[in-house]
Amino acid sequence: MIKKNDEFILEITDLGTNGEGIGKLTQEGEDKGYTLFVKDALIGDCVRVKVIKSKKNYGYGRLMEILTPSPYRVPAKCPVSRTCGGCQIMHLDYKEQLRFKENKVRNLLERVGKLQDFQMLPIIGMKEPYYYRNKAQFPVGKNKEGKIVMGFYAGHTHSIVDTEHCYIQHPLNEILVHKIKGWMEEYSVEPYNESTGQGLVRHVLTRIGESTGQVMVCLVINGEKIPHAQELIGILTAVEGMTSICLNINREKTNVILGDKVETLWGQPYITDYIGKIAYKISLLSFYQVNPRQTRILYETALKFAALRPGEVVWDLYCGIGTISLFLAQTASRVCGVEIVPQAIDDARSNARLNHMENVEFFVGKAEEVLPREYESNGIYADVIVVDPPRKGCDPELLECMVKMAPNRIVYVSCDPATLARDLNYLSGNGYRVEKVQCVDMFGHSVHVESCVKLVRD
Repeated sequence: MIKKNDEFILEITDLGTNGEGIGKLTQEGEDKGYTLFVKDALIGDCVRVKVIKSKKNYGYGRLMEILTPSPYRVPAKCPVSRTCGGCQIMHLDYKEQLRFKENKVRNLLERVGKLQDFQMLPIIGMKEPYYYRNKAQFPVGKNKEGKIVMGFYAGHTHSIVDTEHCYIQHPLNEILVHKIKGWMEEYSVEPYNESTGQGLVRHVLTRIGESTGQVMVCLVINGEKIPHAQELIGILTAVEGMTSICLNINREKTNVILGDKVETLWGQPYITDYIGKIAYKISLLSFYQVNPRQTRILYETALKFAALRPGEVVWDLYCGIGTISLFLAQTASRVCGVEIVPQAIDDARSNARLNHMENVEFFVGKAEEVLPREYESNGIYADVIVVDPPRKGCDPELLECMVKMAPNRIVYVSCDPATLARDLNYLSGNGYRVEKVQCVDMFGHSVHVESCVKLVRD
């Protein structure tokens, strides 16, 4: 019987969906074939592990020593990558990261989606998988010595790993974090304490326009205002590209980062960026993909899969600030976008005006409520439907309505291959055939992957 604190020598033969190494015990006896999941272990590693949690048929082990390293193991650039948890597979060769992600999607589509005979296009990776994120969220606190720290939460904890230099964030963040930390120390501005609910600064959020160089900085505060605001403005406006400095008010004792109230401290309440030829105004609460270089590839793929013809109507569900909608509107006769967040729809309408696009219309509400309502009450139709849902995937009522509407083509953009596989299983059993799947690596050194799928009506 495998017990906690038992130690074993283990050959790692596979990777789990979260990037953890998987190995099976090979010793004789009733436990032969017992599966252990080991964080930070890679295929090809021979490791010594200690069991930290045991179930009947599987358990979890802590990596104690690498006896023989995998041929795919590389030194992680970031010294805190293992602690931070944001880059779960930075120690895996990038080509193998891409292979892992493509295989993960394919395996889920075949095993969970029960799909066969679809074209799996080679995953599109990054030319340079570092410094690609245009958005950062830094929790603020104090360490045991009482010094202010900003960085990222260690995996599955609320312990802050002090990280000024991050190898996947835009390099400018290092300057911004250093300046804000210096301002807090100079003027004795207290960070928020989760345990007591006291202190002022909870998080620092940044957005940086890839093509414009415009910069937004927001302090999430446990109060209505900050002391020495003019001094902070003076410090931050010395940074080239500074466009927006704002405050977000969050006085709730909660793990949710942002509150509902946003105040502009200096400049304008948004930055502008481009994806291809389309300009987007991005406010603090806007959803906007964090990797603009790969986002363009993803959206161009969606547009290609939509295969729009003259006069066709498209519905873009979970449209956010209209990023995909406006891409589609370059070709479609008419595009209708649906999004539950009112501020995002305000941004989407503003973005349509910014790009002088009059063939788009946006609706506020849940996609699973708006689409059936418009279809059943107003007789709307779609030649093409594009969906880009959150990780939980599409609501069952939405999928049912999509099938009833019977568009010629469906383009499914997904950030979670498990829920993608589930939804494609439903669609493929209700009159649609999965034709092509294209994975795009938006999040190098993490286990996450975006997929774009083309479905055609049989």
